[in-house]
Amino acid sequence: MTDGSDEKSIAELLRSWREPVLNRWIELVGERVRGRLTEGEIRSELTEVYGLVERAFGDDDTAGGELRAALAEISRGRARHGFSPTETAIGVFALKQSLYEQVRRTRGQRAYSELIDFSSFVDELGLATFETYASAREQVIADQAEQLLELSTPVVKVWDGVLGVPLVGTLDSARTQVVMETLLRTLVDTGSRFAVIDITGVPAVDTEVAQHLMKAVMAARLMGTQCVISGIRPQIAQTIVTLGIEFGDIVTKASLADALAYVLERSGLRVVGGPASPAGTPPDAAWNGAASRGGTTPHTGLEV
Repeated sequence: MTDGSDEKSIAELLRSWREPVLNRWIELVGERVRGRLTEGEIRSELTEVYGLVERAFGDDDTAGGELRAALAEISRGRARHGFSPTETAIGVFALKQSLYEQVRRTRGQRAYSELIDFSSFVDELGLATFETYASAREQVIADQAEQLLELSTPVVKVWDGVLGVPLVGTLDSARTQVVMETLLRTLVDTGSRFAVIDITGVPAVDTEVAQHLMKAVMAARLMGTQCVISGIRPQIAQTIVTLGIEFGDIVTKASLADALAYVLERSGLRVVGGPASPAGTPPDAAWNGAASRGGTTPHTGLEV
């Protein structure tokens, strides 16, 4: 008994075997997703795709585009849920397995002759799914990398006319570009005359890192801002000397505190160890009194 399957085309077999083939496909995909998607979600997705496959293989000119769009949406969803590319593509290839099993049970003659064409067709769908998945995943990674760059290169205002740029981690070309763009944008907004680039958190300084720092400093200098590089630890200083790196007339300091003291002094302020405010004296009154006398600001330890 062949239930007449030897006289049917693949498109006709897909329609006549819709229930057993679709159910087996859902079962195979469910085994691979291992509970990360509910059976209802899988059934909804694959039922839609199965109907589009029926139409596309039945020479429906509009179904091909709709099918690829549906697979693209599924691929993006798989990428967001952490599925691997293999798991995503195999979900499509499992349709062939479910159809093969049904053909073996019915032993249809004509179906075997067209099965190779159908296999190639499904392979193309799987490849399209894989390409969309990879593209979506790459975009996710690129977006995350850009967000990390922005978070790891803050530019903060530490005093009137003074910006701080603390750098942590490896400094490469892409990150240097973000540093320059953020620094220059903040300079335009604040009109700061000084910027302290702190490299205490940079693990190593080589010729390439030094060149990146020079680019950031020169870009800021063109905006009328003087940069000071702080965080020159002994091992970094030794490396700089060994490599023959020269910072020219760029001011360098061993610590962030030294750099801040330098730029504040250049701004007309000097860090000193001032006494606390007298008891009962409002902070603003103490500040204003010290400033009017040309003395020391009691809370900040700055001499004006």
